[in-house]
Amino acid sequence: MALEAAFIFLAPEADYQKDRSTIHTPQVNLTTVGVKDYVDAVKAATELEKEGIKAIELCGGFGVEGTAMIKRILPKDVAVGVVRFDIHPGLDNKSGDDLFAL
Repeated sequence: MALEAAFIFLAPEADYQKDRSTIHTPQVNLTTVGVKDYVDAVKAATELEKEGIKAIELCGGFGVEGTAMIKRILPKDVAVGVVRFDIHPGLDNKSGDDLFAL
């Protein structure tokens, strides 16, 4: 049985409901989802968990606060990982925490 995993990335004009795709392999089914901000990231992560996703990796644009927001809303059986950048080249060399933290 393949691992159901997801990668959530920040892109300022992304629509998490349509900017998504899934790659199926024998070991991993990986769904990628673009989100415009942390609020939509929380919505996307919640939906992904309901769809059976058990591992979510967050792009380097997510700062410590954004990662914590995702971790807090998911059950403990969903693993959350993050690619780390202190600043992200796709976000004008800023952290998502600088742009989206509530």
